[in-house]
Amino acid sequence: MNQLFSQFSISAEIQRALTELSYKKPTAVQQAVIPDALLRKDLIVKSQTGSGKTASFAIPLVELTDWEENKPQALVLTPTRELAAQVKEDITNIGRFKRTKATAIYGKSPFARQKLELKQKTHIVVGTPGRVLDHIEKETLDVQKIQYLVIDEADEMLNMGFIEQVSAIIERLPSERVTMLFSATFPADIVHLADTYMNDPKRIDVTKEAAAPAITHEVIAVAEEQKMDVTRQVLTVESPESAILFCRTQERVETLFDALDGAGISSGMLHGGMVQEDRFDVMNKFKRGDFRYLCATDVAARGIDVEDIPLVIHFDVPLEKESYVHRTGRTGRAGQSGKAIALMSPFEKKFVNEIEEFVGFELQQINAPSPSKVKAAKALFDAKMSVRPEPKKDKGEQLNKDIMKLYFNGGKKKKLRAVDFVGTISNLPGIEAADIGIITIQDNVTYVEILNGKGAAVLRAMKTTTVKGKQLKVQKARN
Repeated sequence: MNQLFSQFSISAEIQRALTELSYKKPTAVQQAVIPDALLRKDLIVKSQTGSGKTASFAIPLVELTDWEENKPQALVLTPTRELAAQVKEDITNIGRFKRTKATAIYGKSPFARQKLELKQKTHIVVGTPGRVLDHIEKETLDVQKIQYLVIDEADEMLNMGFIEQVSAIIERLPSERVTMLFSATFPADIVHLADTYMNDPKRIDVTKEAAAPAITHEVIAVAEEQKMDVTRQVLTVESPESAILFCRTQERVETLFDALDGAGISSGMLHGGMVQEDRFDVMNKFKRGDFRYLCATDVAARGIDVEDIPLVIHFDVPLEKESYVHRTGRTGRAGQSGKAIALMSPFEKKFVNEIEEFVGFELQQINAPSPSKVKAAKALFDAKMSVRPEPKKDKGEQLNKDIMKLYFNGGKKKKLRAVDFVGTISNLPGIEAADIGIITIQDNVTYVEILNGKGAAVLRAMKTTTVKGKQLKVQKARN
């Protein structure tokens, strides 16, 4: 059991999951948020990305939701699809041993499939505002039992034009609820949102304690047409294990990726114009370490939870000063050190000035790497590019290794409920309720996760055991 997280009033099941997920000790934002969230207080939290804030609300949500209740009890709003998927995965991992069912809903993904998933027992819904509102209006997302609302990355919701949708969603939720709002910055519209919809919220600011002292901020003055060459020089000399290179537009991402890829530099690209499956595929490959350097638009500054990104390059200086904070927050995560280098063309000098005023310090002006430095580093860099990166370990790998998902050919139409499966399986010899994970009941099929390496034993036993008097066909699920 994780003794450091045991200071909070959270169940042994959550503490076990945190230990297996290698959560060592609570971060500043977790220390500040978790106790008040568990007391069901409205909270306004100013916190940088990479500070561990997802767990700061995920842990209380998993603790406070009631497993018996079939309708959603918590709603988490995120600005991007990638972040929705990431938060859902984090909640599922933290709630693994409590059988917490989280569902992610977002655009560019089949509505009908999400509708089917929302028909099943779901404790926590994570989604983007447009698709969440769509489901509420079409009555495929029942919000009557929502007791907890989390608005994540609120300032980015504002930047992306979602605040009206967020307000429309809140208007439809029960007024008796807990609301937690997280934001790295607090523009006037976010303050107004909080004043309108929150009940005497406690303000928590962990940007001071959790500020990234380990991030070095540098800027290189460069002619626009030299950016590509300077980028290659910086990568050669810095030779980071991985990096994200941010561009202003989709076209510039593609141009930069083509140049790096053509030069034999291990790269991938991510932007909003790509189909969702490709976006998730690229994200997963980057997280696994299949390639080293990701060329991306600001959409990728959300939902990338990769701890070891030592370098961020602003190939284009962002026009919005807040974007600088979010982009740079991709490095120096989880206590690691990091570096951010902005390539500043003459046109972009005014944006750098605004950023410096906003963050409260000057970016250190440096020169582009000298030809002698590039030459000295080139052989080692080329050698690094010629071998595949070391695969990165998935946070949930340890947690999920002893899980087997079973398929049963019966569901709602046979009047079967989750409690029927729990009762039957936990009565098998050597099996306890703690060995049963998430249960997904559809009209004609049911999926049950068996934990702790006991899947094979349950599979054997259930071939001759009835559920609610019905003998069901059972096999290991394919997905």
